[in-house]
Amino acid sequence: MRDLKSLLDIAKRKYVYDQTNSWYSGSETYLSALKDELAEVLEEIPKQRICHLEDELGDILWNYLNIILALEKESGIDMHSIFNRAVKKYEQRVSTIEQGGSWLGVKEKQKKMLEEEQSKVKKG
Repeated sequence: MRDLKSLLDIAKRKYVYDQTNSWYSGSETYLSALKDELAEVLEEIPKQRICHLEDELGDILWNYLNIILALEKESGIDMHSIFNRAVKKYEQRVSTIEQGGSWLGVKEKQKKMLEEEQSKVKKG
């Protein structure tokens, strides 16, 4: 986890720099790069070149972190909330299938709960 923290710290430094450049177009900058990196991962998988695949997967992680940093500023999302939601979501799903339940069933319940949460936000 220390490596993830270090990478995030570097991404934060780079994010500050990116905002001073004419080519920067907010989160779209990183979303576009993420699409390119996903294609590169797909190209690397059949080649079975582990170091290249790991490098490309690192690029995906890099762009993902930069997307979050940009959207924190643009949309007011919170990185910690993203990670907390992901932990809760996938703990529920994995626990459900471990107990013989349906991944799709718990996924539908979660979608309904998310819609309820959103409707409360709209009303409040």
